[in-house]
Amino acid sequence: MGSKDRRKAKQNTETSLAREVFEWILVIVISAALAFALDKFIIVNAKIPSASMEPTIMTGDRLIGSRLAYKDEDPQRGDVVIFLFPDNEEEYFIKRVIGLPGETVNIRSGKVYINDSPYPLDESAYIVTEPLGDFGPYVVPEGAYFMMGDNRNNSLDSRFWNQKYVYKDKILGKAWVRYFPHPSGIK
Repeated sequence: MGSKDRRKAKQNTETSLAREVFEWILVIVISAALAFALDKFIIVNAKIPSASMEPTIMTGDRLIGSRLAYKDEDPQRGDVVIFLFPDNEEEYFIKRVIGLPGETVNIRSGKVYINDSPYPLDESAYIVTEPLGDFGPYVVPEGAYFMMGDNRNNSLDSRFWNQKYVYKDKILGKAWVRYFPHPSGIK
């Protein structure tokens, strides 16, 4: 092999290496852009810092919420949502929707009553310990929601916030799937 052939082989190797590096950089940049877009427009990722939603969601769990869940519909009573904490919008909170816009929420002996109904909400699907206390009445403004944790006796929720209600535009998404450390859907 002559020196001309060696130079050409070396040049081909350098070109091939440069092309491979460029392709890897392109893959990394595209992946980062897709991850950013996915996180900003499709999903919201959250870590559960406290026991306020136990046993539905455990302390330390990580979950994904759908940012698209409320594009064409409104949150419903019982939905678990991720939102900006009204008293400090730097923080994400995860709670259950209890009071809907225009409703009056009363809590008597730990049971939730809506609009002076003689019957409390049936929350047996997600409340496992007997909640305590009397709170309210809370009149939920139009466009806003009253939130409570499932672990009512250990939850910093609408009952205790300075800004009692979460407006729809502050709801980031509907909790969808828990992915670590206990993978499952959210009930």
